[in-house]
Amino acid sequence: MSSANNLRGIDHIGVAVTNIEEATEFLVTAFGAETIYETLPRGADPQQGPEAEAKLGLAPGAKVTAIRMLQLCRGPGIELFQISAPDQRPPARASDLGLQHLAIYVEDMNAATSRFAAAGGELLTGPHPLPPLEAGRGNVFRYGRTPWGMTVEFITYPSPQGYCEETPLRRWTPEE
Repeated sequence: MSSANNLRGIDHIGVAVTNIEEATEFLVTAFGAETIYETLPRGADPQQGPEAEAKLGLAPGAKVTAIRMLQLCRGPGIELFQISAPDQRPPARASDLGLQHLAIYVEDMNAATSRFAAAGGELLTGPHPLPPLEAGRGNVFRYGRTPWGMTVEFITYPSPQGYCEETPLRRWTPEE
């Protein structure tokens, strides 16, 4: 825990989507996500205009029409924002700047990626071994894309990782 600056860790990850119902259904089907609450239910007055643009960093003319918080196992929440904007761009690629991907720790790579694909996700090649400082028997990753284009990494590292010999610091790993 980083008590010197009062940080505890990641609370949630915000994801912009064009259809909150389809995105929710995908996350429920692919990952077993559950809706916790809605801060802006569909049908409520949208968040738009100069105040919303300043508060949320939206492009001029953007409109937030729904916001929903989902729980994904014991990790950070996923906050979905249904947003439209006149100049809306497609999702970033791994080579673009900014948030690159959401990584999900899995126990069974094949089961998790099969469920993802069955829900409508697109799997990239793999699984691939983790790089040298993370390598170990069964330590692998695989990337995929959600139906709206967000990149997701599936990762598992059941074996000790080499970086543990280099530093006393440890990466966060979901508990069983």
